[in-house]
Amino acid sequence: MSIGYACVHIGSAATRLYSLRLKNASLDNIFLVTGKNLDALDAMIDYNIANNIRLFRISSDIVPLGSHPINTLDWQTAFAAKLDAIGRKISENHLRVSMHPGQYTVLNAVDSAVAARAADDLLYHAKFLNALSCDSICKIVLHIGGVYGDKSAAKARFIRAFGDLPPAVRDRLVIENDDKSFHIADVLEISKQTGLPVVFDNLHHALNQPEEKTDISEWITRCAKTWLPKDGIQKIHYSESAKSGVRGAHSFSVMVDSFLAFHQNLPDKTIDIMLEVKDKNLSAVKCSLLTQPNIAVRDLEQEWARYKYWVLSRSSAIYEKIRTLLKDKAHPDALAFYRLIEKAAALPESRGAEVNAAQHVWGYFSETAPAGDKRRFEKLVSGLSGGTVSPASIKRFLFRLAQAQNQPYLLDSLYFYLD
Repeated sequence: MSIGYACVHIGSAATRLYSLRLKNASLDNIFLVTGKNLDALDAMIDYNIANNIRLFRISSDIVPLGSHPINTLDWQTAFAAKLDAIGRKISENHLRVSMHPGQYTVLNAVDSAVAARAADDLLYHAKFLNALSCDSICKIVLHIGGVYGDKSAAKARFIRAFGDLPPAVRDRLVIENDDKSFHIADVLEISKQTGLPVVFDNLHHALNQPEEKTDISEWITRCAKTWLPKDGIQKIHYSESAKSGVRGAHSFSVMVDSFLAFHQNLPDKTIDIMLEVKDKNLSAVKCSLLTQPNIAVRDLEQEWARYKYWVLSRSSAIYEKIRTLLKDKAHPDALAFYRLIEKAAALPESRGAEVNAAQHVWGYFSETAPAGDKRRFEKLVSGLSGGTVSPASIKRFLFRLAQAQNQPYLLDSLYFYLD
């Protein structure tokens, strides 16, 4: 089993992705942004390898406006060496990557122009994966599209449009149930007529269920039969609802007890699970460690090194509990560790805790910082204590110091990336 995340990485400035508006889409800007995004992708791949994350969804926007007519850049040639290097890294480390076009890629659209643009977009995605020399287990995930008042006609339109796609796209395409229009039974029906593998999405299923009330494990088993050896291990999507209550919105983080309950009931523990969650790689590492039969204490110590100052900014009591927990080197307890992390995340903001954490981080600079920085820090701390300065402001100041002094330990700290 591999557990992965989608598109964006949290915790490193080197992985920042850039976008480009249509009005600014000159050839030079497209070239510049594509280069930066490929560097960011390379950094994300390095992180995934280092953290044993073998499943990753690449952002559709790596090449800005990749399928838009305005993009005339021959990016495959311009970045051939960089694409080849990233692709070799993916292959040699046995990573499985995928892509997932957005909501405007509607292959079964009634409007032929919209459908044609969708086909072009799918071709762009296939070209990108091909440029990385990814094999056939690296897929493009797509929703069926719109119902347009007639679900049967919409299904038939999708099947026809799929048949018209070039082989390079058809060989990579997989289909997924959505939260409003096409439930899992609909998607399995289309799979029978197209041979497409089916991705089961648990949150979409909870929001849009077929009339047949079948256990989730049975639906996953039925989906498994659509995955042939050439398609690789069956893949599913897992997510949880955001506390905001917005229909279909993903939670900020995967909760350990909910995920473990879901994992326990899987009919096959070897399937790949793509997490759709806002804290991205953080939940992927968490869930990977939680499902490993034996983890090393260094795995939790590495996680603690990144979380510690953020936890301190929430609660010194929880900070001390985690430190005590990690003293037991013989019995690393990932579940207890992450339950405490979640407990810290659930706490309301505490100005006192924020000041305490900021002072601890300042300790890295207090002896070497120039007088002006010392006065600036004292002023920020005073304002933070008094409620006139936000935690984000003092974090930005400390982060700039960490960059200026090239402090890798601090630059990797989640203190700077989590609220």
